[in-house]
Amino acid sequence: MTAEESLRLGWEEWLSLPGLGLPALKAKVDTGAKTSALHAFDIETFGSASKPKVRFAVHPVPGRTDITIACSAPLRDRREVTSSNGETEQRYVIETELDIGGQRVPIEVTLTDRTNMAYRMLLGRQALQPDWIVSPTESCCQPLLSYDVYHSAKVKTSAPKRALRIAVLSRENNYSTRRLVDEGEERGHTIEVIDTTRCYMAINSLAPEVHYDGARLPRYDAVIPRIGASVTAYGTAVLRQFETLGTFCVNGSAGITASRDKLHAHQLLARHRIGMPRTAFAASPKDTGNLIGLVGTAPLIVKLLESTQGKGVVLAETRKAAQSVIDAFRGLKANFLVQDFVKEAAGEDIRCLVIDGKVVAAMKRSAAGDDFRSNLHQGGTAKAVRISKEEREAALRSARVFGLGMAGVDLLRASDGPKVLEVNSSPGFEGVEKATGKNIAAHLFDAIEKKVRPTPARKRKGK
Repeated sequence: MTAEESLRLGWEEWLSLPGLGLPALKAKVDTGAKTSALHAFDIETFGSASKPKVRFAVHPVPGRTDITIACSAPLRDRREVTSSNGETEQRYVIETELDIGGQRVPIEVTLTDRTNMAYRMLLGRQALQPDWIVSPTESCCQPLLSYDVYHSAKVKTSAPKRALRIAVLSRENNYSTRRLVDEGEERGHTIEVIDTTRCYMAINSLAPEVHYDGARLPRYDAVIPRIGASVTAYGTAVLRQFETLGTFCVNGSAGITASRDKLHAHQLLARHRIGMPRTAFAASPKDTGNLIGLVGTAPLIVKLLESTQGKGVVLAETRKAAQSVIDAFRGLKANFLVQDFVKEAAGEDIRCLVIDGKVVAAMKRSAAGDDFRSNLHQGGTAKAVRISKEEREAALRSARVFGLGMAGVDLLRASDGPKVLEVNSSPGFEGVEKATGKNIAAHLFDAIEKKVRPTPARKRKGK
């Protein structure tokens, strides 16, 4: 390359760091500094000791703390650096690709808080190639870029795939939890399984935190809640704390709470005119006859509001049997629903797995022997099934009603259309993966990777 063809830099230049998802930065070119420095905050290391990574956030536009880009990169080193004002600090060092004037070169970058600096990046002499020329009296010799890119869709589409730090809220080492860990790690992410009941919270307006085993939990890119029914209240409280921190949660606390309350859930489905079996609820024992009459004739289903996996669900084949079951439940001071028994379902139901607004798998579950319950935990069997357009729409609408990014929607095939039985906010993966051969965990991580990409920032009025 001749002198005429050499890259000429002024004392300030526009550049991009595509590997970090930063399409436009204005940097100061400083030949007095050895290593380049990038503005970063919320800097935390994660990953294994053999392959450490660092997660951090960047405000790429000076004065705009509302524009934040989350970044992660392999950690190269931790180094003592002395700034121009004589202050020394330990900084994390990463390697990333610099794009300037149409040339791309790998450079080392240290991470430090440059909030009070005029430039979000300092380009040190290590980054300058032998054939580059720096003219300290000139400004912006290379093509100008614009911060407007952070207000456009390009900031989302150009964001690179990066290693994520993801928490799975789960108390059980079961098939679903293991699949999430295995699939996530195979994609290069760090997956941390956290026992929900061992979390505790610092609740304040300045710095809300979640603590675990004596230490503050780090910032996560995403949280996958697998909260058991027995700890719904405390589990959703922990989840609300993550929501307060601005962490993306696959399922929100409000949706989980509503789906676990069977009475509330049926009321929501009814409000949105989603088909379901005729359902009745009453508190007074004097209303047993009227309660049964609202649903129809026997056989009837009597279902505890706290029932899970088919437990606490009773088929009453006659009106007298229904009255006996209801009286027994009332004697235990248990809350329950009475539902019409959909005879044409013949002991079969359909589980639709909805992720990010799509039905990614569907299976038909059949009851074992004479049992009317098709739950796999009760000995039922499952196989893949093709669902109708009407069934698909019922499943999607049901998940949408509760605002769930992942849901197992159980429905019956009735003569007058699909009837939604339940919306499960923590569906298991084992049965549906084995029945359909689909990689459910992969679909979930696809959705998470898409959701955590940066979104275009709103322009301020007059800007």
